[in-house]
Amino acid sequence: MPKDWRDHYGMVARAIAYIRGNSQGQPSLKEVSASLGLSEFHLQRVFSEWAGVSPKRFLQYVTKEHAKQALRRSGDVLSAALASGLSGPGRLHDLMVSCEAMSPGEIKALGAGLEIRYGRVPTPFGDALIAWTERGICRIEFLDAGTEDGAANALGELWPAASMVRDEARALRLAARIFRADTSAGPLHLMLRGTNFQIKVWEALLRVAPGEAVSYSQLARMAGVDKAPRAVGSALGKNAIAYLIPCHRVIRETGEIGSYHWGSDRKAALLAWEAAQTARAGVNLPRIDPDRRWPL
Repeated sequence: MPKDWRDHYGMVARAIAYIRGNSQGQPSLKEVSASLGLSEFHLQRVFSEWAGVSPKRFLQYVTKEHAKQALRRSGDVLSAALASGLSGPGRLHDLMVSCEAMSPGEIKALGAGLEIRYGRVPTPFGDALIAWTERGICRIEFLDAGTEDGAANALGELWPAASMVRDEARALRLAARIFRADTSAGPLHLMLRGTNFQIKVWEALLRVAPGEAVSYSQLARMAGVDKAPRAVGSALGKNAIAYLIPCHRVIRETGEIGSYHWGSDRKAALLAWEAAQTARAGVNLPRIDPDRRWPL
């Protein structure tokens, strides 16, 4: 894992918070760098290394106007895709996820017979807790200062009868595959725990391409629950697998970022980073094959 991921994301997150708080004035690179106590050169270099584009271009992706354009574009593409019976927004994604839902009996057993491995890892968006079983990833949770113990304890409380094993080495390998688009070790697989409604919403989310955004009502239509956009929002709040089940791609009809379980500034960073990556020719986003295998 790149050792500078932690420092780079922290710097970018602070810059995004400043930009969002001063968006009406369209702050210059000089103003943003001064707010962070950094030189323009240093901020330029870190942004370019982290996002793959210049700060000026990246800041365009953070704006509300870009979000509104993404919503309009998604509306047109999704309408065409749904009308033609396609499973995705007009094209095949690089990101494909194979999901397996837990049965009610398995959930009721509280993890009896399960071995859950987990570890803390650096990612482009701050540290995260990743947990998995032999059937697939069951949790990805972004961490802020002082939240690791709470996240690990919550995992144990959710599965009190499971065997919990800390495994930093395998967690690091998983993170590399997820965030560095490393598919050489084979496909990934997700293990979902939720109601039928929640799983339907999460599966619909997987059809939103990286770099795109949908509104709550658009996602409700994709999930076949047109009349329940509020319930869709509740289902998003229950998502336990950040990034791979991309609830960060759902924004308000107005183009506002909206809330996010792991922070609205991190959500803005995720959206802008994906937009920057998809705009660059030849960049491969993480690919997760719909195969039932789970080689780690």
